[in-house]
Amino acid sequence: MTIVPVSEDFWSGRRVFLTGHTGFKGSWLALWLTQMGARVTGFSLPAESPSLFEQAGIGALVEHVEGDIRDMAALEAAMRTADPEIVLHLAAQPLVRLSYECPVETYATNVQGTVHLLDACRRMASLKAIVCITTDKCYENREWVWPYRESDPMGGYDPYSSSKGAAELAISAYRRSYFHDPAGPRVASVRAGNVI
Repeated sequence: MTIVPVSEDFWSGRRVFLTGHTGFKGSWLALWLTQMGARVTGFSLPAESPSLFEQAGIGALVEHVEGDIRDMAALEAAMRTADPEIVLHLAAQPLVRLSYECPVETYATNVQGTVHLLDACRRMASLKAIVCITTDKCYENREWVWPYRESDPMGGYDPYSSSKGAAELAISAYRRSYFHDPAGPRVASVRAGNVI
């Protein structure tokens, strides 16, 4: 495997649509992308207070659009305006404990929100790549000490984990059904672990 360093030349001037840019990981990614010269449009719920988004002044660095990925019309309208080359999807209901309290909202955000995003991407003419961020919790929890492999089954006992497994299945279905043309946009999912 060849490791390719991050290139400012690649990102400079690149039109990026970033969901979840008001969250913790999304805020850091927005800072990094804008520092490398990317033209970022962020689509997310309002930031909670206090937040990195507010403290770092990210709203002034990106085209900040407040919206909910469960609202497909608003999402697609924002994407059309942004005309992205790259979509980075981080918007999610990310908390296991909250998923027990609000399972319907968790599934609607994590699964249907991802489907809304992927379906809108089908109609973006300039799009080259889509990266959907899920979690390592998307795997069926076998309570073993070995790391999970990409070929392990999706699963999850709690609403959060199973919603992320379902999102992975939706991403795979869209990749195989709509984004299989080598000349068209490429779709990847990234199963991120905890971030310190």
